[in-house]
Amino acid sequence: MEKVEELYDKKVQCPVCNQEFTTNKVRTSKLRLTKRDSDFLAYYEGENPIKYNVFVCQHCGYAAIEDKFHNINSKEREIILDKVSSNWNKRSFSGRRSIKKSIEAYKLALYCGQLLNFEKYNLANICLRIAWLYRMKKDNNEERFLYFALDLYKEAYYNEYLNDGTMDELTLTYIIGEISRRLGKKEEALNWFNNVLKNPEIKNNRVIERMTREQWQLAK
Repeated sequence: MEKVEELYDKKVQCPVCNQEFTTNKVRTSKLRLTKRDSDFLAYYEGENPIKYNVFVCQHCGYAAIEDKFHNINSKEREIILDKVSSNWNKRSFSGRRSIKKSIEAYKLALYCGQLLNFEKYNLANICLRIAWLYRMKKDNNEERFLYFALDLYKEAYYNEYLNDGTMDELTLTYIIGEISRRLGKKEEALNWFNNVLKNPEIKNNRVIERMTREQWQLAK
């Protein structure tokens, strides 16, 4: 029986330059979770889908997380054409991505997100994923991007309404505490974990409650 390749091709039309390019995704049927870190980085037996979550147009350089790739208006399109495409050296991100290539894709998405004034929460998500990729690579730059993610998540916590659907206030509070703990900010971590445990919504999220108590003990 022929072995099914982990990756499959996906044709995408770029909303900035209107040209088509090929990117790749990991087949969900092939995913075999092996472990998950306390800040939600998931590890798999084969290819990790995190490496392919950013779409990069090889023609104009526009890059974004898959879910946001087509959410761009005419004014934002002009910003990308002016600030990114005018300096872009055409190169493809299709095929099997190395961690190094994945980091490059995420950094392009971060740059585009900054140009388009993405919410701090969305920029923080990108920074956290870059930190994860550096962790997979065992590279000290992980810490630098954890700091970026921490600052952005805090800004989001205090100033933004969470309407993403992937992270509620409880989970955001936990992740701020956990990143603080990983960066050696013990007292800060304990304060954030205490905020999680005092939140009335904790009764509805036993997973976050268990994780918070475990990480609280580690920080203590």
